[in-house]
Amino acid sequence: MDAVFKALADPCRRRLLDSLRRRNGQTLGELCAPMEMTRQSVTQHLDLLLGANLVSTRWRGRERLHYLNAVPLQQICERWIRRFERRRLAALHALRQRLEGGGGDAGSGAAGGDR
Repeated sequence: MDAVFKALADPCRRRLLDSLRRRNGQTLGELCAPMEMTRQSVTQHLDLLLGANLVSTRWRGRERLHYLNAVPLQQICERWIRRFERRRLAALHALRQRLEGGGGDAGSGAAGGDR
């Protein structure tokens, strides 16, 4: 997972991933066109993205097509984001229950007893 975070740390690599998110299956030339860097630099960034398993390739004749692989991003989401999201959603649900008076003995608090 360290390789994924390292790959995502660079803004140029994030731009390449965004480009693939918008249109998957691009050649090196297509990926280089909007970037203000040499093909060699883009190739080095793509190699790092390949090493982190964020990009996969497939040959079509003499062209190498690049595809976004979202699986490592999904794994990060599950491990680092969703865990905190569940806790936050549970807290919001509990707060709503208390405010609406549906939380059992918690209903006699701010929403229930001052009417």
